Amino acid sequence: MRDKHFVHQTGLLAAGTHDHLNMEDVPGLLVAVLLVLAGRLGGTEPSGGSCFGKQCYVVHRHTGDFTSAQNQCKEQNGHLMTVRSHESHDRLVTLLGNASGQFWIGLHRPTGCPDATFALKGYEWVTQDGESIFSNWAETFDRSCSSPRCITVSAEDVFRWTQKRCDALVRGFLCEYSFNYACTRLEEEEVAGESVIYTNPLGFGEEGLLSLPPGSTATRMPSELKYICFSQKWQQAPWSCEVLQGGCQHKCIVGPDHQPSCYCPPGLSIHPVNKITCETDPDGPCTRLGCEHACLEDPHGAYSCMCTHGFKLAPDGRSCVDFNDCSDERLCPGENFRCVNTAGGFRCVCADGFKLTGGVCADQDECASAPCEHMCHNTPGSYRCSCYEGYIADAHSADKCKLHCGKEECKAECDPNDQYQCFCPDGYIAEERVGGTVCIDMDECTFAYCEHHCKNTYGSFKCSCSKGFTLVNEVFCKRKSEDEDEEWEGSGEALTSPSTPTVAPNEGPTRQPSAVTVGGLVGIIVCCVFAVVAVVFLVQHLLNKRGKAEREATLKASEGGGEAHSLRGMEVDA
Repeated sequence: MRDKHFVHQTGLLAAGTHDHLNMEDVPGLLVAVLLVLAGRLGGTEPSGGSCFGKQCYVVHRHTGDFTSAQNQCKEQNGHLMTVRSHESHDRLVTLLGNASGQFWIGLHRPTGCPDATFALKGYEWVTQDGESIFSNWAETFDRSCSSPRCITVSAEDVFRWTQKRCDALVRGFLCEYSFNYACTRLEEEEVAGESVIYTNPLGFGEEGLLSLPPGSTATRMPSELKYICFSQKWQQAPWSCEVLQGGCQHKCIVGPDHQPSCYCPPGLSIHPVNKITCETDPDGPCTRLGCEHACLEDPHGAYSCMCTHGFKLAPDGRSCVDFNDCSDERLCPGENFRCVNTAGGFRCVCADGFKLTGGVCADQDECASAPCEHMCHNTPGSYRCSCYEGYIADAHSADKCKLHCGKEECKAECDPNDQYQCFCPDGYIAEERVGGTVCIDMDECTFAYCEHHCKNTYGSFKCSCSKGFTLVNEVFCKRKSEDEDEEWEGSGEALTSPSTPTVAPNEGPTRQPSAVTVGGLVGIIVCCVFAVVAVVFLVQHLLNKRGKAEREATLKASEGGGEAHSLRGMEVDA
């Protein structure tokens, strides 16, 4: 989608260009910009190059086979180098110099056998023609039909054309590019000590630039005046903001007069001579304004703030806020496309469930990734899961399935390799019978899960409350307030369907809720304590009373014995 967005932006190239630009030549500049983009996105960095007239040749030191080398040249609108004349051969020798290893050139044999009666011996250029006034075959040329079909050159072989298997990996390759026009080098003023620095969209240095392809830039030093090669001429910056930021050092903006202008961050101002670089200006009018993006001077000499493309000026006249480009329904018009707003722009992406294929948003088959536990049905932009017979979709996860019976008794789901390893749905228990294992609905109401009333259902149960109570947490009952009583008076019992407690097959409930309230339980405990204390006191009282009686009896017995002894003594004395 980035390429699509880029094409949309460059499609606005006409906006903000100088009046003297010939718009018929705009595609030439776009090609140059696309070359820059291709080089940045995926191409290998060149190790050298040269330009002559309307052609450029580039050396890439990147190991690969013939097909990958040709594809990389095509990514920048070129092809593998053709060596049709002594002049082009001399350029090849100059480019490679003493480089070690073999390099692909654009000569190959698509079909058939070698034919020694032709200059190219049955081979042809990647441009699908055999036009050539020059050949440089190696002495080891193989004439058999099984001979290698692609050609390399190297300094070790004195740059002779050597047959090589097309799938072999060699040291690098040479690319060739052709243009509709080129620019000559700018004249330099030797008296002023001026020099010119060149860059080109193919990415190599300026040593071999006898001519400059479209999109090349030139910067005069020390003035830093900047130019771009456009329509066979050097156009001074700032040019269209959509191309290399108009040549501005900081950023480019299209003013009210539809002309591109450069601007600088706060505290800096545009150089009055080159109009593109920024210099310190602490006392300038733009510094006092404190513009977030740009500060521009109008024809009347007044300064005001402006915002870059995709932003609009805030009410304070200084800040910039993002403009919602996606509010324009004309953007991203393709079927199943949607617009995504970004900071200062937008992107066209495919709607959910669709994938960009061949420039269109095609439905993506989500079922290919097996997202469903059982069956998957692809739908436009989405998918739908379903379950096998005897199962239903899990309420907590739509892509999962769980066993389901829906009646009092069902056949159990057993492991085909182990008939004793069987499973039942939730709320059912397994029972082994002569014909196999069956699942029988469990009556959860016998376990007193509900505080008031319970109604058994297949695989579950429902709790309800008596009149004047409200169901809480699916099993408990809470007394209603007076307002609620008035509202529910005469409404009868309200049944609800709680979640079935988890009960493992062949096992009883793990916990049975108590029917005694907390207050009742505390009362029972207090009564028990009082009863125990009373019993202790009673036992203690009885024991004390019994001990006292025994002591009195013993004392009386002792006193009676003494009197008898005295009487007997008196009788003896007498």
